[in-house]
Amino acid sequence: MDDVAQAGPAPEHPAAAPEPPAPVRLIQMALASWVSRLVYAAAQLDLADHLAAGPHSAGELAGPLGAHAPSLHRFMRCLASLGLLKEQGGQRFGLSELGEALRSDAPGSARATILTAGSPWFEGAMAEIVHSIKTGATAFEKMQGMPFFDYLGRHPDEAALFSETMIGVHGPETPAVAQAYDFSQFDTIVDVGGATGNLLTTILARHQGPRGILFDRPYVVADAPALLATRGLTERVTIEAGTFFEAVPAGADAYVLSHIIHDWNEEQCLAILGHVHRAMRPGGRLLLIEMVLPDGDAPHLGKMLDMVMLAVPGGQERTSDEYRQLLAQAGFRLTQVIPTASEVSIVEAVQA
Repeated sequence: MDDVAQAGPAPEHPAAAPEPPAPVRLIQMALASWVSRLVYAAAQLDLADHLAAGPHSAGELAGPLGAHAPSLHRFMRCLASLGLLKEQGGQRFGLSELGEALRSDAPGSARATILTAGSPWFEGAMAEIVHSIKTGATAFEKMQGMPFFDYLGRHPDEAALFSETMIGVHGPETPAVAQAYDFSQFDTIVDVGGATGNLLTTILARHQGPRGILFDRPYVVADAPALLATRGLTERVTIEAGTFFEAVPAGADAYVLSHIIHDWNEEQCLAILGHVHRAMRPGGRLLLIEMVLPDGDAPHLGKMLDMVMLAVPGGQERTSDEYRQLLAQAGFRLTQVIPTASEVSIVEAVQA
C-alpha cells in the first residue's frame, strides 16, 4: 500500500463561520464607537505609562490616576477583554503587547493618534457630518467657528499633537514612498507642508545625494530641529517658514506635497499648485503623495478618509482621473501614478 493510501483521507477543514445577517453587521458598525471611546479613555488616563513598570491593581492606581477604584477595576477588566491588558493574580493588571503600544514613549505614535481621533473637536465634527453632506461646508467650522488649520494655529498643543498624529497615521507610508521612487536624481527636494520633516528625513536617509528644504507654517516647523537632530540630518536640511498660499521656496527640481492637496477645496489647491509651478526649475518634478482612490466599489482606506476631509478641513480624496484634471488646470501634466507598498501612491507631474 502506498504512502498516500496509508495516510487515509485528508482531514476536512472546518467550515467558515457564516457571515452575520445584515442587521447584525449594521449594529456592529454602530457599536464600534464603544471600543474607540474606551481606548481613548485609556490614552487620556495615561494608563499604559502607569503600568509600564509592572502590573498593578485598580486600588494601587486609583490615587495616581485620580480615579474611583471599583470603577477603574471594571474599566481595566474591560480593557483586558479587548487585549490591551492582561489580568493576573490579586486583581492586578499588566500591559499586553497591544497595551505597550499605548505608552507615550512607544514608537508609532498610537497614543497621539488616539487622542486626536477621540478629541472633542474631531469627534464633534464627525458627529455633524450630515451638515457637510447636505451643504458641502465643513462640520468642523460649524462647530468651532473657524477653519480647521486656523484652529490649530491658535492651539499649539493640539497642533503639536496633530503633527505627531500624522506620523502615526502615515508613518508606514514614509519608507514605502522613499523606496518606490528614485529621489537620488534630484539636487534639491522641497517638502511643501512637510510638518516636522518625517517624510523628508526618511527620503534623505535612503537617498544620499539630494539636499532638502522643509517648508511649513512657523508654529509647525518649530518642532522640526529636534527630529532632524535625532536623525542626523541637520546639515542636509534647511528649514523655511511660510505659507504655501503665498509662495514656496524657489529653484528646486523636486517638490513633494504629502497629504496636502487632499486638505483643501479646488480653488485653494489651484493656488498652492500655482505657486509650485512658478517656483520649480524647468524640467522639475511635482510629486503628490496621496491615497489615489480606486474606481468602483473596491474597499479603500482613502474612501473613509474622504469623509474626514469633507467634515473637517474641507478637502477631498481623488481618483487618478480627477488628479489629472486638477493638475491640468494648474498647468501640469500628469506623467505617472506610482503605487507603493502602502495605501498611498506617488502622483508625478511636470510642467505642461
